[in-house]
This record gives sequence, C-alpha cells and structure tokens, in this order.
Amino acid sequence: MSASVETAATVARTAPAAVIVAIDGPAGTGKSSTSRSVATQLGLSYLDTGAQYRAITWWMISNGIDVQDASAVATAAGKPVIVSGTDAANPTITVDGADASGPIRTQEVTAKVSAVSAVPEVRAVITALQRTIAAAADNGIVVEGRDIGTTVLPDADLKVFLTASPEARAARRSGELKGKEATDLAATKEALIKRDAIDSGRKTSPLAKAADAVEVDTTDLTLQQVIECVVTLVEEKRAAR
Repeated sequence: MSASVETAATVARTAPAAVIVAIDGPAGTGKSSTSRSVATQLGLSYLDTGAQYRAITWWMISNGIDVQDASAVATAAGKPVIVSGTDAANPTITVDGADASGPIRTQEVTAKVSAVSAVPEVRAVITALQRTIAAAADNGIVVEGRDIGTTVLPDADLKVFLTASPEARAARRSGELKGKEATDLAATKEALIKRDAIDSGRKTSPLAKAADAVEVDTTDLTLQQVIECVVTLVEEKRAAR
C-alpha cells in the first residue's frame, strides 16, 4: 500500500462509525447479499471486489485476449479503466465508461475469471484499485472478496470469513442461475469445488482465512441470521473503539 493510501485510510477511520470491514469466503456462502445488507443497514459504503475481477475478465474476452495465456493477460492488465460505485443500495461497475453489471455475470465470464484472477499483474492492478476505494470511504466500508483480510486490507477493523458446505453453496448458486445459464446441482457443485481449488491454490493472494478473522458457517443459517450476526460483530467493533 502506498504512503498516500495509508494516510487516507487513517483519515477515513477517525470517525467512530467509520469501520473497515473485510468479508471473505468462497462462492455461494452469501458474501454479496450479506455484505450489501450489512453496509445498507449500518450506513457504510460497499465494494464487491469479485465484480472487479469479473470486469477485467470480461474486458479480456471482449478484446480477444486468450485468458489461458498468462503473459498476454499480464500485458493487458493495466489497459481497462474499471470504476466501481460503492452505494450499497445501487452498486455499479463500468469498464471504459460502459456499464458492465450485466455482461460480467455470464457463465463464460464465470468460467474464466479464476484464470485471469490468478495472474499476478491482474491482482496488482485490482488490489491497488481496491485499496484506493477503501481509503476514500470516509464513512467506512464493507469490502467483500477472497483475499481482503489477508492481502488487500490486512489492517481492516473487522475480518469475517464465511463458509458453507459444498451442497449448500451449490443449491444457492443454482438458484441464482436462470434460463440457459441454469445447471443441475451436481454440475454446480463440481464447478464450485474446482474454483475453490484454483482460488486456494494460486501463488498470488490465494483464498484463505485471515488468522484474526471471525469464521461464520452459513450452512444452516438463513440470510437474515447471517446478516444479524455480522451486524452485531460490526457494532461490537464500533463500541470498542
């Protein structure tokens, strides 16, 4: 993290309510829904870092970059201009000025995002962007992803790691897919496990639980119960400051 970003982050934390919350975990654990709801309820900004990796993956695909060619991906990593809106009620993301919120959710992007995300040059670009956004959140922010508590914001005020059984995650993810994008539970479970292996095994910023993170198993919890749990953790952190 640059000195300027560190200074900005320090300023952003001067208000008692301005906590920086890192929520990590694999796909299908409820990160996005939980993070957005917590941010909305507590008046914090919100950042979906996965959307940023999807955005750069979509840009690579749209511009004919072979995502299996790490060298080509690395060379192009700094070209797209990605802008993330942090309003929890209406998070936005644009690439080179174009709305990318729809295109980044296709199955093609989902299938290729892990390969792009594993390229160190891509992670360096996106990590710098994430730190800048977090530092600028004067009222505090909830940042969700896979390496937020370990790599992007290791000094976050609160770190939460969401988990769930592969079966529960597959059921949730299948429920999110519609029409031609829909797949059966077995295929979805297999895809999730494969992505877990890729994300956890990559050399640069792998998916991992930070040593000081609070782990929450969401397998048998409703979304509202998970939200309430995290809100309580944030409020406790605020009260202790």
